[in-house]
Amino acid sequence: MALPVLSSSAVKFRRVLAQFPQELSLAFAYGSGVFRQAGASAEHGETNMLDFVFAVDDVVTWHMTNLSKNRSHYSFLKFFGPKKISTIQGYGAGIYYNTLVPCNGRMIKYGVISTDALIEDLFHWKTLYVAGRLQKPVKILAQNENSRLQAALVSNLKSAVIASFLMLPESFSEEDLFLQIAGLSYSGDFRMIIGEDRFKVQNIVKPNIAHFQKLYSSILQGCPQVVYKHQLGRLEASIDKSPEGQFTQLMALPKTLQQKITALVNPPGKNRDVEEILLQVAHDPDCGYLVHQGRPGPV
Repeated sequence: MALPVLSSSAVKFRRVLAQFPQELSLAFAYGSGVFRQAGASAEHGETNMLDFVFAVDDVVTWHMTNLSKNRSHYSFLKFFGPKKISTIQGYGAGIYYNTLVPCNGRMIKYGVISTDALIEDLFHWKTLYVAGRLQKPVKILAQNENSRLQAALVSNLKSAVIASFLMLPESFSEEDLFLQIAGLSYSGDFRMIIGEDRFKVQNIVKPNIAHFQKLYSSILQGCPQVVYKHQLGRLEASIDKSPEGQFTQLMALPKTLQQKITALVNPPGKNRDVEEILLQVAHDPDCGYLVHQGRPGPV
C-alpha cells in the first residue's frame, strides 16, 4: 500500500525540494503551512513557516553536499563538517533541524533523519517523533522504492489504529478515532476532555477529516472489528474489550510501547517476560490508560 500523496498543488513544495540534494528516500511537508487548521484563515496558512522532513540513506554524504549548496542554512556546526553534524543528529530523536531558512520567499525549517532511524521509529516507536508526524496527514514530495521503508510506513499507521482502539471505548465514531490517533503524539489527557492539547488536536482533525480518511481507509476497511462505510464517511466499530481481545491488541503494539507499559506495572526486581505482563494489563480495567501512559514523549 502506497502512502497517499494528498491532492493539491505541490509546485511551491517542489520548488523548495529542488534547492536540496536529491538523494532522498522520503521527503514530506507537514504542519499548518500545509494543512488548514480550525480557526486559521487561508492567508495565515500562506504565511506560516513550511516544515519539511528529509530521510536519507547516507547522512554524511547528504550533509556534505548540502553544506556545499546551502552552507548558510547551518549554525556554527558547519565549521565542524558533515561527520560531526551527522554524529549530533544521531542523538535524541535522530533528526537534525535547520530552522528559519529563507527559501523562495517563505521561511522554512527542515529536518534530516537517516532512513534506518526513521524505519526504527516507524516500526518500534522508539521516540514517536517522526512516526507521530506520519500518523497525521502529510504531503509526500518524494519517495523511493525502499520496500522496508514502505512496510514501516504502513506498520506505523496500523499501530496507531491498534493503540487507539485500546484507549477508546467499545463503540466510537470515525471522528473519535481520528482525534485519538492525532492525540497519540501530544501530551494531553488521552480522553481529550481537558487541557490545551484537546483544542490543538481538534483544530488539526476537524478541518482535515477527508485527509485522515484517505490515510487510514484501506487499513480500516481491512479491520475485522470495524465496518467502515467510506462513501458515507461513517465508521461503525465494535471493539473486543475482553481480556483476550485486549491481549491480542497489546501483543501487536510496537516494541518500545510494550516495554514502557510493562515497566509501569512490573515491580522492580521482578523478572517476568513481556507476554506475562501484558496478559496482566489486558485484565486491568485501566488498560487503556496504561497504554496512554506508556507512549513515548509528546512531539
